[in-house]
Amino acid sequence: MIFWGGTFIAGRILSRHLPPFSAGFLRYVIASLILLGLVLRASGASNRIKKFQILPLLILGLTGIFAYSFFFFKGLQTVEAGTASVIIATNPIFIAIFSAIIFRERLNFIQIIGVLISVCGAMLVITGGHILHIFHIQSETGILFIFLCVVNWVIYTLVGKRVLRGLSPLASVTYASFVGGFALGIAAVNEGIVHIIPGLAVQDWLCLLYLGIFGTVLGFVWYNEGVFHIGPTRASQFINLIPVASILLGFFLLDETISAPLILGSVLVVGGVFITNRYHREQKYV
Repeated sequence: MIFWGGTFIAGRILSRHLPPFSAGFLRYVIASLILLGLVLRASGASNRIKKFQILPLLILGLTGIFAYSFFFFKGLQTVEAGTASVIIATNPIFIAIFSAIIFRERLNFIQIIGVLISVCGAMLVITGGHILHIFHIQSETGILFIFLCVVNWVIYTLVGKRVLRGLSPLASVTYASFVGGFALGIAAVNEGIVHIIPGLAVQDWLCLLYLGIFGTVLGFVWYNEGVFHIGPTRASQFINLIPVASILLGFFLLDETISAPLILGSVLVVGGVFITNRYHREQKYV
């Protein structure tokens, strides 16, 4: 989640210089090459695609990679990284609800309280203690794009649970990245990516490398590992740590101030995650 927290900073910088499809395509070119090397090195039965996994993998690529990437960079053109991260922090609510509906995961009262506490903590951190300020949105269109990130990530997580039956987390991320990256490439050509690449600055390439390596290869693989071992609801709770990670990175890298609301919000986020996981009935997800 620390790596994903940094993606909002890198994405915000890139969104000022690159159109969304081009930014997404370059990110996944970098990620896909690394992922392919890892899959080839770890060849085995768990990396081979079965017939019933083809459609789910296409869905993963078109939602969690293609659509999410477009909405992410498009939204960050007008929405501040902090505001975007608090919207993304609502992911666990929707994942928990739909996991209960689709997979019949049971959520008891204490777990629901834990989810609400962690989300409130994330909002407190982002708004600096003035939670109602979250409703003062500068750009309704940008907010809609970020919310569509949530929609696509919920689909990616829930479908990913199905794909991970018999397919390793590394393989599922790799194949989904190829599907999404191919779709992004087609759209990027229409944006004129061939003429855009020569004008990219060193800072842009560093952001792309960060997004490709840390935000995608490590972030996605480890997240899918979590879904595989503890299920989508519990794994998604750690998404609430993203806003906290973003602000802490801002403190160390940008000399931003750590305030009392940030400390309190961090405690609430971590506490809510702990409560939700502490009182979760263990289930097997293989």
